[in-house]
Parts: sequence; structure tokens; C-alpha cells
Amino acid sequence: MYFSRLVFATALSLSCAQLSAHEFWIEPQNFQVESGEELAIDLKNGQNFVGSRLSYFESQFSRFELVQNGRIAAVQGRDGDRPALETQIDQDGLLVVLHETTPETLKYKEWEKFQAFAKHKDFSTAEADHIAAGWPQTDFYESYTRHAKSLISVGNGKGADQSFGLKTEFVALTNPYAPDFNGTMQVQVLFNQKPRADVQVEVFERAPDENVKVTLHRTDAKGVARIPVKPDHDYLFDAVVLQPHTADDKSVWQTLWAALTFQVPK
Repeated sequence: MYFSRLVFATALSLSCAQLSAHEFWIEPQNFQVESGEELAIDLKNGQNFVGSRLSYFESQFSRFELVQNGRIAAVQGRDGDRPALETQIDQDGLLVVLHETTPETLKYKEWEKFQAFAKHKDFSTAEADHIAAGWPQTDFYESYTRHAKSLISVGNGKGADQSFGLKTEFVALTNPYAPDFNGTMQVQVLFNQKPRADVQVEVFERAPDENVKVTLHRTDAKGVARIPVKPDHDYLFDAVVLQPHTADDKSVWQTLWAALTFQVPK
């Protein structure tokens, strides 16, 4: 597999608060390309599947890799350019893009914002756990990381996703680009390589007219969610881990955000 002209980008002046409050995802400018065709990939941050094209420094990620046909290539590039990655892939097959960020921190000045976040992401005991731990209800910190994956069809798009050892990740059990894809996307949500049972998956569905619909789903006992998807639509799946932060720093909570993007062909 040959990756040419791998180029990184530098950070936009977005605050930690903005980054934590919004989804982060990988978005190729085209989810389906032919082998040898130019492929441009953006890193994005925003809400409702609409966001800013992020630039970033190499120090802001711990992994940035491309996987195709059983081969993994670490992206090597320079800071300073957008899109985050420009390359050409010379083989047909399913291309999986992986990206994990280094930790950032967010300060909660208002208790109500943490309550709203915990409710939105379906952490029903977070408020009680926070109070029971004796943590302050104002001016407390959260550490967060992003763990994103994208599925891109190159040529015939054949292939399968798998777990790549991200701290938390979606594993696509179905290939939306396969000729026999039946319109139900099956994904397994993992944390520390183990399935996350009965957790929320937030789905952002973007139509060709750019209208975005948001729905909520849940994983089963094996951490698998089965989600109906539509042809000619783009998708962002989002699942968050919230847990007490055990590292020796000022944060009391840690969030880990898993994201998966893909497109269903016409």
C-alpha cells in the first residue's frame, strides 16, 4: 500500500471547552474514491455533524494511522496544512482511518453544565457519584480524549473492520460499501478491548441536502448496536465513557469519546 503526500495541519484556536462540548470526527471529502485518486481527509469538531476543519500539531495526537488489506501505516507529515491528510491509495479495498488524541482538560464553572452533559450522554448516576465523592460543584476539571475511526471505500471497498486497540472504539461488524449490505449497520462498542453492554450510541444522519437527523440507540449484552441506515447518507456514530479520573492531576472526571464515520452508497 502506497500513501503519497501525507500532510498534517496545525491547530485552530479553539478552546478546550469548545472541544470537549462538541463531537470530534474524521471526515473525508469523499467517502468513496477510486484507487490512485486524490483522497483528502479532514478532522472536524462541531455539533450535529456540522463543524470546523481542525488543524493540529503532531503533539496533539497519540495515533494517526491508515489501515488497508491487513497493512497499517502510521501517517508521517508536517504541521501546518489543511486538510489534515492528503494522499493517494493505489489499491482497492476498505480503508480504515484511526485517530486518537492526547489528553486535554476542561473546567466546569457551572454545575448545571455538567448535569446537562451527564444527562445528554446517559450517565444517570454521575451527579450522585460526584456529590458522594465530595468533589466541588463549581470550578472542577475533566480530562478528555478522542478516539475516532472512519471507513472509506477505495475502488471496490472490499474488506472488514476490526478492533485496533483504541482505548475505546467502534468496530464495524458490517461493511456499508459491500454489495450485499442490507441497510442495517452493526457495530460493537469497546472499552479497554471489552464490549460495553447497554450503553447509548448517538447517531447523526446527514442527508444529501445537508439536513441532519439525530437518534439514540443502545447496545445489547454483547456491546452490539444494530442501526438502520439509508443510501446516499453520511453517518457519525458517537459513544462516550465517563469515569472518575485516577491520574495524579487536577481532573476529577475523565471522558473518552469514540466516533465512527462512514457513508452508505446510493
